[in-house]
Amino acid sequence: MTDSPLARGLAVTVKVPATTANLGPGFDTLGLALSLYDELTVTVRDEPGSTVTVVGVGAGEVPTDDDNLVVRAIRHVFDAYGVPSPGLDLVARNAIPHGRGLGSSGAAIVSGIMAAKGLLESIVDIDSRALLALATDLEGHPDNVAPALFGGLTIAWTGVDGPQYKKLMVHRGVSPLICVPESTMSTALARSLRPASVPHEDAIFNVSRSALLIAALIQSPELLLAATEDRLHQSYRAAAMPGTDSLITELRSHGLAAVVSGAGPSILVLCSDPAQRLEAAAVVAAHPATRWESLMLAVDFKGATVNAHPAGALA
Repeated sequence: MTDSPLARGLAVTVKVPATTANLGPGFDTLGLALSLYDELTVTVRDEPGSTVTVVGVGAGEVPTDDDNLVVRAIRHVFDAYGVPSPGLDLVARNAIPHGRGLGSSGAAIVSGIMAAKGLLESIVDIDSRALLALATDLEGHPDNVAPALFGGLTIAWTGVDGPQYKKLMVHRGVSPLICVPESTMSTALARSLRPASVPHEDAIFNVSRSALLIAALIQSPELLLAATEDRLHQSYRAAAMPGTDSLITELRSHGLAAVVSGAGPSILVLCSDPAQRLEAAAVVAAHPATRWESLMLAVDFKGATVNAHPAGALA
C-alpha cells in the first residue's frame, strides 16, 4: 500500500501529438503540432512502484518500470506539489517514431505531465504556465513541449518568469509532409555539431527568415520556400545526416519548403496546399538514395488532452 490520497482504480487517459521543431530558421524557438499521436492510460493501484505496458513504437526497447520517462514525468509533478506518488499501471500506445526528430521524448514528458494533472485534478489546479514549466524542467527547452501541450504553431522563449509561449493558428492551406527514414539520430549528437558562435550576417539572416516564416505560416503560404532558409544549424549537421541533406536539397530544387524536422533525420516539408504536398510526395518516392516513409499529416490545433475516469470506470 502507498500513502497516496488517490483512490485505487482512479484512471486517466491522455492523448499527445507529435511535434516538429525549428521549422528551418526558428532554432529552439518555433514548433508545430502534428496529427500523429501517442495515447496513454494510467491507473492507480495499491502496490507501490510502476508497471508500463508499451504497445507499438518502443515496445521491447523502453523501460517498463519507474525508469520510464512517462513515469518520471508523473512523479516529477507529484513531487513538485508535495503529494505522495501512488502505485501506477500504465499502458502506452505509441505511434510517434523514436529518435527521428518528431518530438517523441517531448511527447512522453507531456504524456506524464498531463496524466499527473488529471490524477491530481481534485487536489491541485495546474494551469498552462505550470504545465509548460514542469515539462521544460525535464525536456530542457520549451520548443517541443509547447506545441505538444497546446497544439498549433507555438513560439517559445524563456524569460525572467520561466518558459513562456504564444500559440498561433496556421493558415488552412498549409499542408505538412513528414518524410521518415529508417535511420535514427541522437538529439545530443545533433546539438553537439553546432558551432559555439556564428557570423553576424548569419544571425541577421535567420532573424529575418524567422519573422518571415511566421507571416508565411499564418497568412502567406506562398512565401514558405524563402521563409524556411536557415544558416544557424542545418548545414552544420548535414554531414551526420547525408541522406537527409540530399533529399532536402532535391526537394528545395523543386521549389518545396523542406527542412530538417527537429534534430532529424526526418524531414518536414511545409507545402502551401494539398496539391503541392502530392508533388512533394512524388519527389520523395522518386529519390533513389534512401527509403523514406511519407506521412501526410494535418496541423494539430488541440494539443494534449486528458480525461479522468472514476475508480472502476475503465475496468
